[in-house]
Amino acid sequence: MEYDRWAPYYRRIATDFGFPWENEQLSARVLENLLRAESRFRTPERLAGHIKGRAAVVVGLAPGATLPPLHSLGDRSPAPCLIAADGATTRCLRAGLVPNLIVTDLDGPVPEEISANARGSMVLVHAHGDNRDAVRRWVPEFPGAVGGSWAGPPRGGLVNYGGFTDGDRAAFLAAALGASEVLLSGFDFERVEDEPVAAARKRRKLAWARGLLSLLAREGNPPVKILHPDGVQEPYPPSIELPSTQ
Repeated sequence: MEYDRWAPYYRRIATDFGFPWENEQLSARVLENLLRAESRFRTPERLAGHIKGRAAVVVGLAPGATLPPLHSLGDRSPAPCLIAADGATTRCLRAGLVPNLIVTDLDGPVPEEISANARGSMVLVHAHGDNRDAVRRWVPEFPGAVGGSWAGPPRGGLVNYGGFTDGDRAAFLAAALGASEVLLSGFDFERVEDEPVAAARKRRKLAWARGLLSLLAREGNPPVKILHPDGVQEPYPPSIELPSTQ
């Protein structure tokens, strides 16, 4: 999604959660300064090289979710692009699957993301208002291809194709960069395994993610589908409303 179309949605999200814009800018500046020169200027092209013309299988980290049934997609050429949303990287690696891309805000199993990066996964690190310390700590540790994203307009080495949480941000990324279809595996917008206060906030974030994916599905190009564990594909519901804000 083009930034000008996406920006009003993010303003609603920032208002809902009370995200200070100044903190977003500070985190973006830290990330941009840490990215290597080739990452600052070639991120869109490198991402598109993984995605364009391929089915994008976006793997989420729903509690108890299984691996995506890639076998059900048949012998495709080109092969599907496997995109892990943050902690789903661990699930993939333990099954011997190295994601093509990892979308992360660095609050998951970062050492395993670094391991995947060393084995060929491109990592897109998202800078937001409260992860500056994680950005400083971890970005220099990635040995392979790394790009950056943030909540504001694309600039320098930082992109923004829309999306809020790692999972829906990965879906928006795939759609924007020419995936033939977006297949969602391991997504659950109901179950949350956190303490009560954190769980309430997490559920609010998941409500936004759920609605944003419906917004993406309504656009219809590429199609957005749920990939069930048995290989059945189901169109993502296009009628889910975004959360209301005060």
